[in-house]
Amino acid sequence: MAGGKLTPRQKMINLMYLVFIAMLAMNVSKEVISGFGLMNEKFESTNVNSKQTNEQMLVALDTKAAEAKGEFAIAAQTAHNVKIITDNFYNYIASLKEQATKGYEVDPETGKLPYEEMDKGDNIDDWFTGEGYGKKGNEIIATITKYKADMKVALGTDKKYGSVISEIESKFDISDVKNKEGLKDKFLSYHFKGFPAIASVAKLSTWQNDINKAESDVYSIALGKAAVETASYSNYQAIVVLDKNAYFQGEQVTGKVVLGRYDENTKPKSVTGARLDPATGQAKIALTAGGVGEQTIGGQFTFVEDGKTIPLKFSGKYVVVPRPNSATISADKMNVVYRGVVNPISISFAGISDKDVNASAAGLTKVGNGKYNMSPQGGNEVVINVTGKMADGKVASDKKVFRVKGIPGPTGTIRGESGVVKGPKSNLEIATIGAKLEDFDFEVGLNVVGFNLKVTGQPTVVVQGNRLNAQCKAVLSKAGRGDQVTISEIKTKLVGAGSYLLPRTAPVIFEIQ
Repeated sequence: MAGGKLTPRQKMINLMYLVFIAMLAMNVSKEVISGFGLMNEKFESTNVNSKQTNEQMLVALDTKAAEAKGEFAIAAQTAHNVKIITDNFYNYIASLKEQATKGYEVDPETGKLPYEEMDKGDNIDDWFTGEGYGKKGNEIIATITKYKADMKVALGTDKKYGSVISEIESKFDISDVKNKEGLKDKFLSYHFKGFPAIASVAKLSTWQNDINKAESDVYSIALGKAAVETASYSNYQAIVVLDKNAYFQGEQVTGKVVLGRYDENTKPKSVTGARLDPATGQAKIALTAGGVGEQTIGGQFTFVEDGKTIPLKFSGKYVVVPRPNSATISADKMNVVYRGVVNPISISFAGISDKDVNASAAGLTKVGNGKYNMSPQGGNEVVINVTGKMADGKVASDKKVFRVKGIPGPTGTIRGESGVVKGPKSNLEIATIGAKLEDFDFEVGLNVVGFNLKVTGQPTVVVQGNRLNAQCKAVLSKAGRGDQVTISEIKTKLVGAGSYLLPRTAPVIFEIQ
């Protein structure tokens, strides 16, 4: 196609051939296009639910502000400012989605867009001019910049919102992006230029998801982790109030059930029969138990409401029981002990001083009053024997059997995330392969000392250590967007356990974007 003089007809044929090659290069399979559509459906469904949850949280914050005022009233004002900023930006993104889907009709039966037809991205061509931005592109960048600036102003210098601001800056970083050739692309060009329409819509839906999350985080922080439950019945607790706190065998148990909730803003003016904590307003009882038998506790709260003094009496009963004859033994974490970690154990005899209690078992050491550490040895169970010397010199004894189990197999991680982790290849190349124990109640240190890396269609690479080597990066260079990299056969050691390897570590997958 090059060299010599060409006839106009030959030039036209060559041009058509180049256009044909370009069309083949830009062609995306129907399965991939449909995949973007399904991904967009999930994000849009999540966004609807997030909007509803955020509305509920804002109502809860307003209710708390009306009840407690003070800091909650300030937080509620901040939240409403954030809502205005969020709604404006969220709706602006929605208008961009409308532009990207212009000309595509929703199926009235399924309610879905024709994903497989949305393989072109010319609806948003006005975002770009050459290698730069068009008028619309500059408008988008300016709107993102304004959103970030407005959120900073709304949240102010309060340190508790610092993590929200940092995440917004990260999620909406409009700096130039380095592409796979190592060259820098404009932010919008890297994420949208030349992409199918449905891919652009899905990306915009993720932006809306990020916007909703930032709003939700602000509300959660303002509510002090109480969030939606603050103004709902879930914040109340059903309390059983028995007429006395001990009963003899065969005696009728009587009492009542009441609803109660803790509120640090409801503070009495004074209290008798108990000690009032001036910091929290809570009344605390501290007294010496009387003789064996039924005893009574009573007193009165005094509140001031609308300038009037309102007394509120309280009374209760408790029973003093004879000296104990059995020990209380419990695992602080669970009803089994694990080999390879230090298991905290609480051991006590009711009514007997800790200095008169003696506990013994293989691997058991005392670390404080009633506190022990258990480091199980061999076998499938361990027996803890306890004796307690009472005031009259008599000795009570008891024992309990605990099952001994090994630490469960961990789950592999990439940059601390498990399951399917997504991101550009560059992230994986510098990532650390790790492992963590899901739903395990002990703090343990884990070290990854080896793993296998597999890209579909490429040979498996066996790695020593916890980071990708040169061979991994060579295999990874042949993978493209949408490919999955499987990290398996992860070898994990327990810190401080020598060469002992934990049971099989579950694999982790990295999806290239």
